[in-house]
Amino acid sequence: MNENGHDHFEIPKNMRSMAEASVEQARRAFERFISGAQAASDSLSARTATVGAGAKDASAMAFSYAEKNVQASLDHAEALLHAKDLSEVMRLQREYLQTQMRAMTEQASEMGQLMGRTAMDVTKTKM
Repeated sequence: MNENGHDHFEIPKNMRSMAEASVEQARRAFERFISGAQAASDSLSARTATVGAGAKDASAMAFSYAEKNVQASLDHAEALLHAKDLSEVMRLQREYLQTQMRAMTEQASEMGQLMGRTAMDVTKTKM
């Protein structure tokens, strides 16, 4: 136990280096994936005349949410690598879960509002 009465928790340097490299590699792979997926989505939207503005907005919003959520997960993983003890790991986990629950609630609300507006727009144009 250290002077705070907590067991000292430390990831060995070589394992930390490997884990940090893995997190960085995952970040780069995700960025490439998002770029490719966004390009494919843009291409599909440009070629498909029937894709409405609401569907395009929903697609863009979904990509944005996915990117933010994965980035938050990668940031969390990186923070965990630097945790000094189990209580810090638990604090980081609690904060991450609280933040993600707020973000998901916000995202669901925004997506619901967009879908509602889109449904109203579709109804107006059919009348």
